[in-house]
Amino acid sequence: MDIKTASSLHRLRLVSAPEAVSFLLLLVCSVLKRTTEFNAVPVMGAVHGVLFILYVIFWLDAWNRTKWELKTAALYFVLSVLPLGGFFAERKLKRAAEDEIIASRARTEGTVAS
Repeated sequence: MDIKTASSLHRLRLVSAPEAVSFLLLLVCSVLKRTTEFNAVPVMGAVHGVLFILYVIFWLDAWNRTKWELKTAALYFVLSVLPLGGFFAERKLKRAAEDEIIASRARTEGTVAS
């Protein structure tokens, strides 16, 4: 994996959890808006919107660089629209990055053919 591919996956991973948190906070704010006088939906909606747009941009970049199959790319997109999906995406991306590091070290040491 080259450095640009690794950094695109890292960016996607970094925005996954904050996007998930903002989604959950937006849901909480929506409930509070309907049950109390507290209305933070416009602010949280904007924050979540920016983070979601960043996620989609980073997702497209990662898909382009990694050449994921349609099934894998669709999974990462679906995870972005589920309330807790961003946390699963972050964990799955972290695991994939660790596996790639292990494979790269094995290739470097000559224990695995490229």
